[in-house]
Amino acid sequence: MAQALGFYTDTTVCIGCKACQVACHQWNDLPAELAEQPTGPDHPGETRPLTGMSYDNTGSLSDLNWRHVKFIEKSQASDGTLSYLPTDASRENLQWLMMSDVCKHCVQAPCLDVCPTGAIMRTEFDSVYIQQDVCNGCRDCVAACPFGVIHMGGPENEGKGIAKKCTLCYDRLQHSLAPACSQACPTASIQFGPIEELKTRAEARVEQLHSMGMSEARLYGADETILGGLNAFYLLMDEPEVYGLPSNPKVPARNVGPTNLWSLGTAILMGIAGLVSFRKRRMDTFAEQRREVR
Repeated sequence: MAQALGFYTDTTVCIGCKACQVACHQWNDLPAELAEQPTGPDHPGETRPLTGMSYDNTGSLSDLNWRHVKFIEKSQASDGTLSYLPTDASRENLQWLMMSDVCKHCVQAPCLDVCPTGAIMRTEFDSVYIQQDVCNGCRDCVAACPFGVIHMGGPENEGKGIAKKCTLCYDRLQHSLAPACSQACPTASIQFGPIEELKTRAEARVEQLHSMGMSEARLYGADETILGGLNAFYLLMDEPEVYGLPSNPKVPARNVGPTNLWSLGTAILMGIAGLVSFRKRRMDTFAEQRREVR
């Protein structure tokens, strides 16, 4: 396997321009996510209504949006109360928290663990890739992903669709090209390269921010505590949950063993209890029969 490649996203320099989203759509030939897709000159389609959530109009990752820029409005009142609601009329000291979200390409990928057909594979670059012609539309990966990355789309599998997500521009990597999103990012918020080099760069950035008094700066997914490490990790300026990221995601397969042992133990105890109860009933019957004989 070649050295692991991935993304380091420094959210402190994200300006919310969505160039990464546009580049992803353009390179992967993804249509705009509309309420109704165009079908011809007389039917141009219909746009989606505004979400009302700041400047975020895509809302989330989807089968058509493999990247999604989150706009989080953080405010702090004079009494220290924090609010993250863009509809809060009493908010003061407004701050932007922006993050370009994408598949994390987990080292211990739950989606890969549960895929029954082998459609989800790990590439030579340590990224997680879905072979769409092998996907049977079962949706197991959708349920397994703790980040809500994978979505179903398309007419395949009798309308159930196939699983879709970021490919880390696997086709570009095979030709020594950087992913389209990182190449389009104007502020280097999205940085691409060998994971170990990115970690060193990210740690130095955190130290720099701490020296500037920004003690809240932290890395998410850069070590093994999050699913063995994320090949798309982040520098955050608040708790992970503020960005919609779980603080302690789980791999479903890792819980199967203990659960099975617990179930086996319970079954054995119930079996023993049943045998004891059955034996007691038989002994009571024999005793009753002997009394009747006497």
